[in-house]
Amino acid sequence: MGKNSDLDIDYFNVSPFKSVISFHKVIDALKEIAKENDAPYRAIYAQLLLKEVAKIPELYTGITHKKTIYENLNLIHNLLADLFPTALTYNEIKAVSLPFQNFNFNFTKRFQQIINDAGEEFEINIRDFTNDQYYIFSCCLILNTHYGEKFDLSRPLFYDIPDKNGIIRHYRIIYNGDFCELIPTKDALKITQDDIKLLKNSFDNIDIWKQKFPQHSWILKGFGILTLFEVTMENSISNIKTNLLKAGQEQLSVSTAQSIFRSFFKLNDIDFGIFFLHDESRDFIELPARVDLKSVFDIMDKKVSKDVFNAAKKFFKAIKSIKGYYCVTDIVELYKNKEWTPYLDYLQKQGVRSFILAPVNKTDGFHAYIELYSPVPYALHTINANKLNDVMPLLRDTFERYHNDIKNELDAIIQREYTTIHPSVNWKFEEQAKNFYFAKTHNTATVLKEIEFENIFPLYGETDIQSSTKFRNKATLADLNKQLKEILSVLEYIKPHEETFLFQQRINEIGYFQKQLKTQQFIAEAQIHRYITDTIHPLFKQLSDRSEYKKRIQKYWEQLDEKHQFFWNQRKKYDLAIQTINKNLTEILDYEQIALQKVYPHYFERFRTDGVEHNLFIGSSITPTQIYDSMYLYNLRLWQMQVMCKMVMLHEQTKPNLAFNMDLTSLIIVFSDPIAIKFRMDEKRFDVENNDDIRYELMKKRLAKAMVKDRQERLVQPHKLTIVYLNENDKTDYLNYIHFLQYKGYFLDEIEFLEVENLQDIADLQAIRLTINSNFNTDDFTIYSYTDFINYVTTTE
Repeated sequence: MGKNSDLDIDYFNVSPFKSVISFHKVIDALKEIAKENDAPYRAIYAQLLLKEVAKIPELYTGITHKKTIYENLNLIHNLLADLFPTALTYNEIKAVSLPFQNFNFNFTKRFQQIINDAGEEFEINIRDFTNDQYYIFSCCLILNTHYGEKFDLSRPLFYDIPDKNGIIRHYRIIYNGDFCELIPTKDALKITQDDIKLLKNSFDNIDIWKQKFPQHSWILKGFGILTLFEVTMENSISNIKTNLLKAGQEQLSVSTAQSIFRSFFKLNDIDFGIFFLHDESRDFIELPARVDLKSVFDIMDKKVSKDVFNAAKKFFKAIKSIKGYYCVTDIVELYKNKEWTPYLDYLQKQGVRSFILAPVNKTDGFHAYIELYSPVPYALHTINANKLNDVMPLLRDTFERYHNDIKNELDAIIQREYTTIHPSVNWKFEEQAKNFYFAKTHNTATVLKEIEFENIFPLYGETDIQSSTKFRNKATLADLNKQLKEILSVLEYIKPHEETFLFQQRINEIGYFQKQLKTQQFIAEAQIHRYITDTIHPLFKQLSDRSEYKKRIQKYWEQLDEKHQFFWNQRKKYDLAIQTINKNLTEILDYEQIALQKVYPHYFERFRTDGVEHNLFIGSSITPTQIYDSMYLYNLRLWQMQVMCKMVMLHEQTKPNLAFNMDLTSLIIVFSDPIAIKFRMDEKRFDVENNDDIRYELMKKRLAKAMVKDRQERLVQPHKLTIVYLNENDKTDYLNYIHFLQYKGYFLDEIEFLEVENLQDIADLQAIRLTINSNFNTDDFTIYSYTDFINYVTTTE
């Protein structure tokens, strides 16, 4: 609101208007009053006022600089006396303004007091109203006034103004433009109906509006009357409704919630929080929440004494039966309950003197509480507590939706990440659960039966990251070397200024570790880390307090990984590479599974290691409502080979983006005999049931590290798919699949036939090894069905 007389009237530099403040309409009305004979006193007053106005002709012809306004404020006030009645000046919030601009003057007393309370540094601005919006609104005003259009400019506009206590008050803006007129200049363009159609489709294209309404091509002459209405309460309720505990809200900051409730209660010294209590134990509990709302009443993880914790439980047990809000005007009044004292002392130290606890809907065995508290006694009381009546229904509804959303998300996470209750077998679990539930309701003794599937065919595949341990060790070695080098640099920097024996000894120890790492002799990673943690870090912490070393040691601290407290740069790159590869592999598997399940439902599970393992089980016992045929097993085998090819192909494309040049190996185990699997309740996963099926599990565990018989060569190799089988029939089937996929370009021509070295309890295994076409364009990749394979076979015979 500074009175800079060098500024033009226009608040916005870029505008279709050249603003001219003129009171010509009011002056013309005064001239008519001056001629009246019925009310001589009015005529005389008008005549005298007109004599004063005549001395400042710009009041009629038009004012373009603020200096003229500020030099004649008293005269302008008298000129507008009928529009700004003295009797209402302490009630109404009014001023002279131009539409959508922030240059205001001739304030009512109430408006002036609001501005004064906001402070000299405060600059009044329309909320969320940009320069471009002003330009477009001004153009619409021209279209409505001059061209008879009906563009709706009724969007609510607000001022947010702090009061003397720093509380933000909200005011709705109403403009009266009866005393304004729009005058085109020679630069104004004629607007056609085609132009209007274009503008109606171009609200977000400011360049078009500026093209049709050039800058300063219209004169806005006259003045407007700005009237404000306080809507702080309504605005706060709206903010609560749209922001607080909203389902889908990612995060709500503490400061946002505090600002809303401070405006709502018109108190600057209140704070806000939410906490949760278990119904029975009265313990504080942490719920998975998207909102970041702290609580002083919640003492979970606050490292309080056992006395405080027990006193808190007794306090909330006592107030559990209280209906409505629990309002305390001064916490001192509660000390008559001696058993609460430790908790009350704790609250007072947190700045709690008066408070309100408002319960939100009870859900699933816990209570949620809204807390409002103030360090001022009697700031919160039973009267202003009733303000919550307007917002608690909103809080309860939105919290209920939020809780349901979170619960659904948790269920989904548990289903997807932590259990193996795949949709294909979920019917079996539901069947047992229903039987158990109905038996209990009829008071029939029962237990949950074990979930088992018999006579099903297994498929196993593993896509592994080759030499992942070697990469990990290499990354760890690089980080250790860099950390030791940095430690040595710090010690050598400090040594000349300190007692030499200690620092020389530490330098010798670091040199020993460096030499061992350099010569690649084995030094346990844990041994070096323990030495750094127990010997070096305590020394650096002691020296950090000295100003001459603080900056140098701080440079070392800054290089430590926050989680591990060691140099972890290369390990972080390694971990990221492993995570990226696993994520890409699992995404391919999960995506391709969606379509495959529609062909014939089967059980699917995958596990992340340094790579990804997957199990597939298919059979009539898993899908008893559908006809099972061996063709579905063959289709699954063909699908498995193609998906494992796709994983390697896509990895080769993304490998240049990784910090390490990691290759993949691929293994499929063909097991033709049907097996039985049972859900292990203790492990929450399926496992083989019969002793006869143990061989299948042993093969899975031992083949990944197996060697080719009579060779010093790993069975699995990068860029290759190895298929291990037990009989000639399987070999014949898979060779047919291989020829088909070679024809499609997924494998190269070479095929290796190998014998697997004898493993513990396993012998006479055979393998086929073939090279995956890593250069295949994955944009052309297609998953072919068993039907496609049969069509290929029949047409090539």
